Amino acid sequence: MTDLFEKSMRTLELPRVLELLSEQAVTEEGKEKALALRPLTDVDDVRRRLAETTAAVGMVTLRGTPSFSGVKPVSASLQRADMGGALNTRELLDIAAVLRAARSAREYATGEGAAKTCIDHLFASLTANRFLEEKITGSIVGEDEIADSASPELASIRRHIRATSSKVRDILQKLISSNQSRYLQESIITMRSDRYVVPVKSEHKNEIPGLVHDVSSSGGTFFIEPMGVVKANNELRELQADEKKEIERILAELSADCAAHRVDIQQDYDLLVMLDVIFARAKLSYRMRACEPKITGRGLYLRKARHPLLDQDRAVANDLMLGEDFDTLVITGPNTGGKTVTLKTIGLLTLMAQCGLHIPVADDSSVSVFSRVLADVGDEQSIAQNLSTFSSHMVNIVGILNEADDETLILFDELGAGTDPVEGAALAAAIIESARGLGALVAATTHYAELKVYAMTTPGVENASCEFNVETLGPTYRLLIGIPGKSNAFAISERLGLPHEIIQKAAERIDAENVRFEDVLTRLDEQRQAMEKERDEARKLRREMEDSAKVAREYREKLEKERARAVEKAQAEARAILDEARDTADRVFRELNEMKRRQRKEEDWQTVNDERAALKRSLNEAEGKLGRRPEEPAPPPTRPARAGDTVELVKMGGTQAAVLTVNKDGSLQLQAGILKISARQEEVRVVEEAGATARKQAVNIAQRAEHQLRSLGASPEVDLRGMMTDEAIGALDIFLDNAVMGKLNQVTVIHGKGTGAVRKAVREHLRRSRYVKTFRPGRYGEGEDGVTVVELK
Repeated sequence: MTDLFEKSMRTLELPRVLELLSEQAVTEEGKEKALALRPLTDVDDVRRRLAETTAAVGMVTLRGTPSFSGVKPVSASLQRADMGGALNTRELLDIAAVLRAARSAREYATGEGAAKTCIDHLFASLTANRFLEEKITGSIVGEDEIADSASPELASIRRHIRATSSKVRDILQKLISSNQSRYLQESIITMRSDRYVVPVKSEHKNEIPGLVHDVSSSGGTFFIEPMGVVKANNELRELQADEKKEIERILAELSADCAAHRVDIQQDYDLLVMLDVIFARAKLSYRMRACEPKITGRGLYLRKARHPLLDQDRAVANDLMLGEDFDTLVITGPNTGGKTVTLKTIGLLTLMAQCGLHIPVADDSSVSVFSRVLADVGDEQSIAQNLSTFSSHMVNIVGILNEADDETLILFDELGAGTDPVEGAALAAAIIESARGLGALVAATTHYAELKVYAMTTPGVENASCEFNVETLGPTYRLLIGIPGKSNAFAISERLGLPHEIIQKAAERIDAENVRFEDVLTRLDEQRQAMEKERDEARKLRREMEDSAKVAREYREKLEKERARAVEKAQAEARAILDEARDTADRVFRELNEMKRRQRKEEDWQTVNDERAALKRSLNEAEGKLGRRPEEPAPPPTRPARAGDTVELVKMGGTQAAVLTVNKDGSLQLQAGILKISARQEEVRVVEEAGATARKQAVNIAQRAEHQLRSLGASPEVDLRGMMTDEAIGALDIFLDNAVMGKLNQVTVIHGKGTGAVRKAVREHLRRSRYVKTFRPGRYGEGEDGVTVVELK
């Protein structure tokens, strides 16, 4: 990147954003890489880096942030180990921390609910050597302490050291407790030159024969090693030397293991640093409430854009656009009105996106990828170079025009300022035209009214202004694209108390054309404010109408439901009345028939029959007017019945029957109680609950059986001492069966040392057992070779 591009990035304050990014990183190298981040100029690279940030944001949302704590540079340590050097405990612990972080990151990426992302390959490339990690952490307790379990030899040496130290202290304790204690300055045991001694009064130094190791500064105390402990102290020194030598051997062995996996460990470290930077970008996105912009071919459109270094709760969001309908934006307005902040926002958000960072904008925002973003912003006065503000700006502008092309975004702040207004305005317009001729996108701020006219009359150039509230004498920081800014000097001065006659005299000195232009801008601004007010009122009315329409729609739906319920209720009541009337009519007809049979009189029964038929027709017509009686829903179809199924007979009110056989034509032979009947498949429905109940009972029985088996329990150890070989093997088989049923993972077989016959038979049997995964002799504290520790499958 050119010096001018680097200078523009500093001017637009990209380093301050990268400092915020660095604070989100965990590793030291991750922080350095965050500060060294630079904009990419290839579209595919920018899209890839933005996609990485988006993927990390999604993972943080669902699962939190992976842990990178403890990851420190290990390159130098691995290189020295590869050359045969022995690493110290601190370096080995740093390597173990890298391996632990790599393992944790792999588990994080493959955890529950993990979805496919574009950074999965980074997690999958982590080696995560758990064996080496646990070997180091199991051998090194702390930076200054090696664990006894680091090697059997070290454990044995330290056991002897403890025993010898105890022996020395016992001898000295007897001396202190004897009648010789009167020769001692104090009844204590201390150490000089790593040897146990006692403090003897100077006048009695010859009373306790031994070696003098030290004398107090006053000369009143001699620190003497009695002759009775010299041999034990010598043995202790030899053991301590052996311990040191064994520790050096252990560290050399661990270093050699690290050297053997040097490439994988270094790759894990590099991947962890890369992931740390990616997740730092995700955390910064959360902090700024940012989102991923789209990458377009040319131009930018930033919806509700906020400057990332301002308070995000107070920053005014603006819609910024450039490159689609116009390639040049001229921003006007009063000082402290937000013009420079707007200019910096355009440049900084573009640079952030090209660095792969999310930007504080609303969704559907888009940016372009520029080969250079060149800015001339701020006070460039240089005393050292004897340049005025205008001259310094012009030096920058010359450099910008020399480097600009059709892939450049150019930002000019107060273009043409610092010189005669007429010449400055003309020069500013010419510079903009020259930059446009190179194909660059241009955004510029200015005070010149001539540039407002230039923007209004030139295709591809658009006016914009930063709104100013004359009533409060303060800027609103709102950007208004398409509207040039007007001068507020007279209004502000009058509001601040400048006499009206002075303002009048100033107004008379202004050129008539400028006055008319300012009047036009004033009327445009008034019309804009009125239109915005009307638009806000229209939006308010529309929202009220939508709310009212929603309430009316809900009320109408409620009325329709109530009406349907009322009609259904009325129809049901009417049907009940008709049913009752039909029952009454039938009863009357039955009585008439009975009377006919009894009286056997000659009457016109045809007339009676006609009247009865007429009554039934009227009842049926009344029911027809109420609509059809709602039918009971047909039972859902089931699978074809098979022999042994339980079925329901649809036309017999759900009577259940057992299927005896299925005939060739598909008909069924059923047993319903004591009756045997035939039916077609469509006349029955299979009852699945019977099978489900049986399965449920079977599951309950199995669960109870499993619970009873587990409740028996199993001992984690068996004692075979004193048994013959055959007897021991039989007891061992029973023990292993119980252990497997009890779901134990590890058990201990106690066979004692003795002649070794039982031990040998036990281990031969374990080697052939299908239950056994691995076995080993006991360690120190477990019974050593008198026991065998078994890991079960």
